[in-house]
Amino acid sequence: MTHHPHLIIAAGGTGGHMFPAQALAEAMVRKGWRVTLSTDARGARYTGGFPHVVEVREVASASFARGGVGAKLAAPFRILGGILSATLRMRREKPAVVVGFGGYPTIPAVAAAILTRRPRMLHEQNGVPGKVNRIFAKRVDTVACGTWPTVLPEGAQAIHTGNPVRAAVLDRAGAPYTPPGDWPMSLLVFGGSQGAHVFSEAVPAALALLPEERRGQLRVAQQARPEDAEAVAAAYEAMGVRAEIEPFFKDIPRRLSEAQLVICRAGASSLADVSVIGRPSILIPYPFAANDHQTANSKALVEAEAAIRIPQSKLTPEALAEAIASVLTQPEAAGRMAQAALSVGVPDATERLVALVEELAGLKPAKTHEDQE
Repeated sequence: MTHHPHLIIAAGGTGGHMFPAQALAEAMVRKGWRVTLSTDARGARYTGGFPHVVEVREVASASFARGGVGAKLAAPFRILGGILSATLRMRREKPAVVVGFGGYPTIPAVAAAILTRRPRMLHEQNGVPGKVNRIFAKRVDTVACGTWPTVLPEGAQAIHTGNPVRAAVLDRAGAPYTPPGDWPMSLLVFGGSQGAHVFSEAVPAALALLPEERRGQLRVAQQARPEDAEAVAAAYEAMGVRAEIEPFFKDIPRRLSEAQLVICRAGASSLADVSVIGRPSILIPYPFAANDHQTANSKALVEAEAAIRIPQSKLTPEALAEAIASVLTQPEAAGRMAQAALSVGVPDATERLVALVEELAGLKPAKTHEDQE
């Protein structure tokens, strides 16, 4: 028998679930835990960043949302089969703790933990939980919430941990903010793979409405879909704005730390990055997100007066130009927004999750836990 406690992490589907799962896996491996990741084929694409000692188990995912009638009828049986095999395995392995991050692979792992009475918790990234986490919220020991407040079913035990951020973001946590002024100013525009098209139209149109001398000071870095990139670049060139247009920036943390203003969606990981580094933002929540969770995600930054929220239905060039000008022409207000963003950020979210896992495992509570709000 080894004395390394065993943690099973279940997460699937999207980067949104896999990012925080990876942060927890890295931290637990450093503490000498044995870590197993249970994910599906979609989640497996994100496992490259996980420590190589993490055992990856691919579960057959069964989504009611995809596939024809046959697939939909088969889904409950596939899920039951997954729960049964996970339960038999869990009886043998007796993991110290099971943590679900959402997505279909969370179902067999957390259901098996309930059936075998293993300590278990969920991490919910968004202000409104996904379907799977809603089902299990009352049947786990605790729900660690990335966004506060989170709308959970009555009776669920919730604790605010924040959303873990990558090491590259932590390296720049609270980086000094240069307020806007009579010098070159950086505007960073990024917006989830599905959402960048509206930005390609709205942002250049809004900047065209700013006074020429203000435009001349701007340097824009904007994520745009490949099919939009040429038109966006041409629009900026025509108005004399220096711009870098890419489908994807690998160095968002560096660009965030250099930005005077950020325009982005309200995905949970993006907002965690913006608040831990501490930058003023204009948020345009993705209107088709499940249960409109991006609007819920943006609540804390908006209420702290760190961000201006514009619903996509009200995103006109005029409204966006006015929001941009209100930040770039008021250096003191912009500085306050940057400070307010920091007040919402939780740079030690990973440590808080680790503390919860250790507590559930019956190991002595970690020190960071005592300092929670």
